[in-house]
Amino acid sequence: MSALGRTLVALIAGQISLHACMAGLRMATPLNALRDGYAEWVVGVLLALFAAAPIVLALRAGRLADAHGYHRPLRIAVALTFGGGLCALAGTWFGSAWQMPALAASATLAGAGANFGLIAIQHTAGRSAANPVELKRVFSWLGLAPALANMAGPMLAGALIDLAGFRAAYAVLALLPLAALAWARRVPPQAPRVPAPGEGAVRRSSWELLRQPGLKRLLVVNWLLSASWDVHTFVLPILGHERGFSASAIGAILGVFAASVAAVRVVIPWLAHRVRESQVLAFAMLATGLVFALYPFMGSAFGMGVCAVGLGIALGCVQPMIMSMLHQITPHERHGEAIALRSMTINASSTVMPLLFGATGAALGAATLFWLMGGAVAAGSVVARRVGAAGPAATGAG
Repeated sequence: MSALGRTLVALIAGQISLHACMAGLRMATPLNALRDGYAEWVVGVLLALFAAAPIVLALRAGRLADAHGYHRPLRIAVALTFGGGLCALAGTWFGSAWQMPALAASATLAGAGANFGLIAIQHTAGRSAANPVELKRVFSWLGLAPALANMAGPMLAGALIDLAGFRAAYAVLALLPLAALAWARRVPPQAPRVPAPGEGAVRRSSWELLRQPGLKRLLVVNWLLSASWDVHTFVLPILGHERGFSASAIGAILGVFAASVAAVRVVIPWLAHRVRESQVLAFAMLATGLVFALYPFMGSAFGMGVCAVGLGIALGCVQPMIMSMLHQITPHERHGEAIALRSMTINASSTVMPLLFGATGAALGAATLFWLMGGAVAAGSVVARRVGAAGPAATGAG
């Protein structure tokens, strides 16, 4: 195996370790709240907290990755995610008055840790690619990590909840991030970046990056597709709970969705030289809109699983194309900050949208959420086509 291959395997394993913990907690904590009689808006608050802290920490993580590479931000990520698992576990020992604060702290820390690590991992992966085609391939392979983690985390949590309860599930999930430290030893250290002459005298604002041609459109497309992912994560446990599905069944549907995401990302590296990023993004948005139109009519776990497969194929195409374009249209020495801006956009949406989902779902029903989001993301395919029209700047792949 080449040096790039060994590094990529270590990055994938490290992200799985962090993300599986967060994904498992993101599935388990809302179920915990629902089973204890909390309202749907409380579920919205919990899901929002998974994305709240990353908004504050993203730029710090990006600049840390630009300056120091992988290892320092990863250690911070492991500490935060491990702490999130411990908070959820501690909440099972406290009385009802302390349970929700413990779950809220768990969501905040796990979300912050997984995102902190993600920025460092994506930054390191982007630096390893030599050209745009290789960027798509690298980020397709790297995209397997969240897909596999989103499959393993919820399925593991659901099975443990049904077999041994929430306490056992939280205990196992808390241990997962520690594996990332072992895998980190296989990632070569990055030499500290030497600032260009005059760079240290005037600190450039990260928001200046929005002047890069096509970046604002790319972030809008990314926001719509991320919100589609969020509405699926939010509505599925509610629909499953309403229809009497077990935790294992809900976890299995989320797992099938993640498996289809992983499957399409295995295929992309072999097609990377034949596809254009903007065309793939437009297709993904139209397909997502179609699946969301059909989802509410599925009354069985099998039918919802079929929709989950279709949605996974559509959304699974997105991240490699977004990350490839992001690295092409932003300066090489500021890739970490660009990744952080993308992360802030996604997590700001993931903080606000679940609150909106909760209010809309309570007023209009879960099915309406799917239809509204489906219409919005399908309309956004027009913006996706225009991202390609802007043309990437030749800044170097990394």
